[in-house]
Amino acid sequence: MASPSASRSPLGTTVRQLGRTLVHARRESGQVTKLRMRQMRIIGVIALQAGLAAGLAWWIAHNLLGNPSPVFAPTAAVGTIVAALGQRTRRTVELLVGVALGIAVGDALIFVLGTGAWQTGVIVALAIAVALGLVGRGGTIVSQVGGTAVLISTLSSSEQNLEIPRIVDASVGSAVGLVVVTLLLPLNPIRVVNRAAAPVFTIFSARLHDIAVALRQGDADRARQALAGLRDVEPDLARLRDALNGAEEVVRLAPVRWGRRREFERYARSVTELVRAVGGGRSMARRAVTVIEYREPVPGYLPKAIDTLSEAVRALHREVRTGRASGVTRRRALVAARRAGRARREGLRNYGDALATQLRVTAADIVRATGCPSPEAGQAVRRAARHGEGLGPPADGGGPDVGPEDGGGPGAGPEDGGGPGVGPEDDDEDVR
Repeated sequence: MASPSASRSPLGTTVRQLGRTLVHARRESGQVTKLRMRQMRIIGVIALQAGLAAGLAWWIAHNLLGNPSPVFAPTAAVGTIVAALGQRTRRTVELLVGVALGIAVGDALIFVLGTGAWQTGVIVALAIAVALGLVGRGGTIVSQVGGTAVLISTLSSSEQNLEIPRIVDASVGSAVGLVVVTLLLPLNPIRVVNRAAAPVFTIFSARLHDIAVALRQGDADRARQALAGLRDVEPDLARLRDALNGAEEVVRLAPVRWGRRREFERYARSVTELVRAVGGGRSMARRAVTVIEYREPVPGYLPKAIDTLSEAVRALHREVRTGRASGVTRRRALVAARRAGRARREGLRNYGDALATQLRVTAADIVRATGCPSPEAGQAVRRAARHGEGLGPPADGGGPDVGPEDGGGPGAGPEDGGGPGVGPEDDDEDVR
């Protein structure tokens, strides 16, 4: 067994830090692998939907409607399937409008200009101009107008009556695509949102912990990295918004998923507040950088409060993922607000005080994410903060105020600057 002096040596500290780094890297690698596997399952379902829709659309157009070359029916079906989640209904309407507009413009111009190479160029250019003038942007309508105008102008001299088959094919393909995604193979809306939300929860919680460590260690670079990480989460937030739109479309259109509407609505409210809280996290990171650069005092309760807020984010993820409200999220958010109040009581300057205020705002967002009405969430956080300042009674779930030993240090050994959670003694005292 190593002697105490050896365990406190620089070499022992380095070894422990290396061990923690390797464990963290292994854990992160495992999480990435799980996320990729989940993404592959969703890709597989969408690919299966597209193949089934294309085959059904071709069979209906060819065998039931007698179209010898139903090229556009499976094309429209696949286009509907692969449209962004949450945009399939709109994509179907745009596709049909684009086909009809392309036929109208193409036939009118062919009647005036005739057919030929230069006529085709003019017809397509004018058709696209008309479509852009009407909708004001690119997209499905414009592409369908252009494609249909090309079809009409190039094939009208050799084939007659292309208009009706084109409209029928587009209608059949779009309808089949919607039937497949809403009736035959609808995605699980909650699972889709879960997978999109997981990276946001993970990154947000981890970056909050980085802010806390940066404040404990006076490490402005780490605070800047936390800020950069919270800014880099924007693509994940965009994917989460798309997933919410897609899940809403599924629970609205797919009868087999109607029973998930209430669950989805709760989840959507939580995620909306989460997105707002991420913006608050960015503000906290910016203020932390300034606090460190200006060498303002950092009472031990301030990084402790941010770490507790990180725990609240992780608890919120568990609650929305399982659909069971345990109350842990709310209690940890209120403890974070109270510790921010205690840090203010111990002495904060301008930027530190602004950081504590932003922490309270973010804590209120997290409490609202649990389903708590907005006025009640704000009041609970204010009561908790005032209790920490010694100005009022404890808030719900707050418990007695923490003792001096709780906020006096970083909560972990000096060699690592503190861990992401608080110790068992904090849980006994604060989250009783």
